[in-house]
Amino acid sequence: MNDDKQILLTIENLVVDYVTHGGTVHAATGVDIQLKPRQTLGLVGETGAGKTTTAKAIMNLIPDPPGVIREGKIVLDGVSIFDINKEKREVLPATQMQHIRGNLVSMIFQDPMTSLNPVLTVGEQIREVIAVHHPELGSGEAYARAKEMLELVGIPGERAGEYPHQFSGGMKQRVVIAIALACTPKLLIADEPTTALDVTIQAQVLELIKKLQKQNDMAMLMITHDLGIVAEVCDEVSVMYAGGIVEHGTLEDIFERTQHPYTEGLFNSLPNIHERGASLKPIPGLMPDPTNLPQGCAFSPRCSYATEACRREKPRGRWISQTHFVACSAYDDPLFSIRRNSHE
Repeated sequence: MNDDKQILLTIENLVVDYVTHGGTVHAATGVDIQLKPRQTLGLVGETGAGKTTTAKAIMNLIPDPPGVIREGKIVLDGVSIFDINKEKREVLPATQMQHIRGNLVSMIFQDPMTSLNPVLTVGEQIREVIAVHHPELGSGEAYARAKEMLELVGIPGERAGEYPHQFSGGMKQRVVIAIALACTPKLLIADEPTTALDVTIQAQVLELIKKLQKQNDMAMLMITHDLGIVAEVCDEVSVMYAGGIVEHGTLEDIFERTQHPYTEGLFNSLPNIHERGASLKPIPGLMPDPTNLPQGCAFSPRCSYATEACRREKPRGRWISQTHFVACSAYDDPLFSIRRNSHE
């Protein structure tokens, strides 16, 4: 529950479907998020939970077709990206949205290997972004600024004339970061930015993102399934499952006062570094088919605490403190608590 009026990003009841021949995929089922300036929010969950769909909705990049925003409201730095419900469908015009992308919000996509144009030099790709948002700059000035951006992410400016295939995976990701930050946005969305990189390079890229975020006073939405990354870079965490937020809180709330059975399952399935012989405790079963979500709680088929009521009715979300939210019907019983394994 956030009483602070200084909010950079607000997402209210985001509902997104993908209509396919195989059925309608329910990718986001009522997502609510708030993010303050300079804050880092981790969006955590398994593959298919709806994390990237939420990010693309902020950028207004849901492909239509097959994507359909059924309902929801997104406001970024006072600008309404869209406000859609049964009575109205207000969407920011594409020309204005182009100005928002880059200036207010930028995104680092998952795979640096496919994020860059193979037939343009990296300097030209950064220059293009700068030229779109700063038409007052001449081509030479924009290119000079592109070289400065490369220097900022730790790549020598003279490499601006090289092509993506001449860079390693980690260097390509640095170029992608340079493109995302070229116009110093207020919000950076990092969608699994280290997935395709080896562990050593992952650490370097994360350090770079943290440094540049602080330098540029940016807020960040870090999308990941890696709880280690969350612990390292995030202030608050939203845990996502089958298209909805099941738990939200500060880093301490989520890591030390875990409330939702799914979040408990994520932590319990981590290796125990103090007991090397201890067996892993994976969450049983699989994510539900997004074209055929369960009638009640989406997690109930995998939940050891599930009752008949859980399978019948959608859980009611509740704030259990000023900062901590959980969507779980088990808390209708005031004596209910989960069994979180200790890794200390």
